[in-house]
Amino acid sequence: MKQIDAVQAALRAEHATVYGYGVVGGRIGADRKKEAREAYDAHRARRDALRRDVRELGGEPAPAAAAYALPFAVPDEAAAVRLAAELEDRLAGVYADLVRASTGARRRAAAGSLREAAVRSARWRGSGVAFPGLAELGGAEPSATPVPSDPAAGTPSGPASGSRAPGTL
Repeated sequence: MKQIDAVQAALRAEHATVYGYGVVGGRIGADRKKEAREAYDAHRARRDALRRDVRELGGEPAPAAAAYALPFAVPDEAAAVRLAAELEDRLAGVYADLVRASTGARRRAAAGSLREAAVRSARWRGSGVAFPGLAELGGAEPSATPVPSDPAAGTPSGPASGSRAPGTL
């Protein structure tokens, strides 16, 4: 994977994650609101830095979609916590790809982002994974590639179950 492609993938993943944390923030309990807000702000900052990186590499930053399909319904606080952990897990995979595709300062930043995603995921979930960023379910690779919602239908498109279908948040 070329570096520019990996940076664009990370940017698209951060766009989707910022959207996802908007959903999390609307459903999370008061005791974890601050944690959700801090994650939301951190991902917005990382998204903005990735936009700059894309421009430095001579590309045009991928735009955010108006909406993204969620991997499952988020009707309550418990689902919001699961979504936050899932968002971070999927980001870890994207940042692992960016670590592989980068060198120097960009690689160090990607490794830091991978570490932060793993720590956030563990905090949300209450436990960690042995190798954050690696696909763990039957060789399936987590995807943070967003799927824009279908404006005509008025709801996000894509699977509503907890599946890890490619192209979903």
